Amino acid sequence: MFARLAEASTSLDIGTLFVTAGCVTALLGLFLLFAWVQERMAALAWWGSAYLIGGFSAALWRSENVLPVPVPPGVADVLLFIALGMIWTAARAFHGRDVRWGAMCFGAVTWTAADMSHAMPHTPAVRIMLGSVIVAIYTFMIAAELWRERRKSLIRRWPALFVPMLHGAIFLFPVALASLGVRSLATGWIAVFAIEVTLYVVGAAFIVLVLAKDRTVSRYKRAAETDPLTGLFNRRGFFGAAAVLMTANRRKKLAPVSVLAFDLDKFKSINDRFGHKMGDVVLEMFSKTLRKTMRADDIIGRLGGEEFVAIISGKLADACIAAERVRVAFEAAALASDSRQIPVTVSIGVASGLPTANIDKIIERADAVLYKAKENGRNRVEADEVLVVPEAHADGARKPAEHAPAAAKAGPVPVAVTVPIMVR
Repeated sequence: MFARLAEASTSLDIGTLFVTAGCVTALLGLFLLFAWVQERMAALAWWGSAYLIGGFSAALWRSENVLPVPVPPGVADVLLFIALGMIWTAARAFHGRDVRWGAMCFGAVTWTAADMSHAMPHTPAVRIMLGSVIVAIYTFMIAAELWRERRKSLIRRWPALFVPMLHGAIFLFPVALASLGVRSLATGWIAVFAIEVTLYVVGAAFIVLVLAKDRTVSRYKRAAETDPLTGLFNRRGFFGAAAVLMTANRRKKLAPVSVLAFDLDKFKSINDRFGHKMGDVVLEMFSKTLRKTMRADDIIGRLGGEEFVAIISGKLADACIAAERVRVAFEAAALASDSRQIPVTVSIGVASGLPTANIDKIIERADAVLYKAKENGRNRVEADEVLVVPEAHADGARKPAEHAPAAAKAGPVPVAVTVPIMVR
């Protein structure tokens, strides 16, 4: 079968195939550079430049014997391996990773060193095998970089993995065939490579453009869901992320969620005394305190003005501990020597509920105990010990919750209960 494939491929004009592959690659490179001008994404610039270099190397390989100025042998091969390294760098740039110049030029350096040291026999089959191994290594590295993207906002990862892996596997075919004793590598498989490379560059360009478009959409989506001053979720972003958290907790045997409502004490007087610019500084300082003291997977948002809210996966006691940690840290940050030393504090209300409950109801209860904290002297944590459960029946009866506290089932409980160990 392999012999027939090789015989069929030798009937193709290899020079024409390489010219076609080079032209297609160069045109795609220009297209990617145009996309880079529009999006200003470094990965597109690297990928487009790599395609241009790859197309130029194909043209140089085809015409190096007819150029008026002699070109050193092997230049086209070196340019091709540099282009491959640049594509790998482009894949890294998608994730904001640094440029590794040594790894990017490793293939070109390896080829040049083997060629100059005469360690590699100057037979087409051996040269094809060495070049195929270098191409396959870079291609698998590109697939690995694209696979490392874990964000759900991007396209499914399997096409980004499958296309480079298939390309690398095809380029490893000569090594496998050589081990089986096939001798027609120098002629037949060059045509196969030319056809496959053309298909690969088109497929890879499509993938990188979809990745770039999806990254742009994600950036605009984040901007629409982010408060520009604090960098936290705005109202829209918070409720969207909270819905995702509550859905996930429904699958965890109704693991409870807790809401923390924050309000900066006497914030209006800070704006009146020090100006709105200083008020913005205080808001930024509080947002930094929230990010430092709360867990990375906690959802934090600014609903407006000095009102902040957070939702966490955990029971009321866990939320109270987190709230007290925020209160203490913010009071210390406001009076730190490297700050403006404005005596500002925060009052916090905490409420808990089942993930099947209405998030607005849990926030309402957290707000209720927040205002109780204000009435009781500010700079304190108040907790609502009534577990919020979903409305059960159309007749207005509330269905008992299995996870509700025993006190809630037994009889009436005060709406807000102060947590003594957390009151300053």
